[in-house]
This record gives sequence, structure tokens and C-alpha cells, in this order.
Amino acid sequence: MSTATQAAIRAIRWYQRNISANTPARCRYYPTCSNYALQAIRRFGIVRGGTLALLRLLRCRPWSRGGIDDVPQHFSPFYRYSWSKAHEEPRLTPLASHTKEMA
Repeated sequence: MSTATQAAIRAIRWYQRNISANTPARCRYYPTCSNYALQAIRRFGIVRGGTLALLRLLRCRPWSRGGIDDVPQHFSPFYRYSWSKAHEEPRLTPLASHTKEMA
């Protein structure tokens, strides 16, 4: 991993420990935006993963429906659209590994 990637991961972890942990839960998506950013950056690197994380943050607004929004297996900023070749059907239930992380 590059130093920029490691720095981004450390910054997100700091946010999770110091800010997110001290505020009430209000995330509309699963996984949370910070967990999504961690997964995206680990999977695609700082530029592509950061782009997906930024797009996710832009989708997170009060009038959004929310729901399950996983990091795509193949990079595409359009993965949420059915016409995209990277389109994946959303999971109906969280993976068991994610529920253990949340506990």
C-alpha cells in the first residue's frame, strides 16, 4: 500500500474512533460511509476508492432512501445504474462477517 493510501486509512480510522463513536448513529446506508470509504480505498487505491467514497458521500443526504450499498467488485463510478457493466444486484441481508465487525 502506498503512503497516501495508508494515511487515508489512518484518517478514516481516526474519524471513526474520535468523531463517529461520540455521535448518535444516523447513517442511512449499510455499510456506513466511513466503512464504505475504507473498503473502497483498500480495494481500488486512493484515487479510485476515494472517488467512490466521495460519490457515496454525495448520495448521503436527508431525502435519500438509503439501504444496502456495497463497494462494487469492479471499479465504475456508474455501478449503481442498471445499464452499467459493473452493475450488481444489492444484497438483501448483511454478510455475517460485517455483523461481527459491527458488534
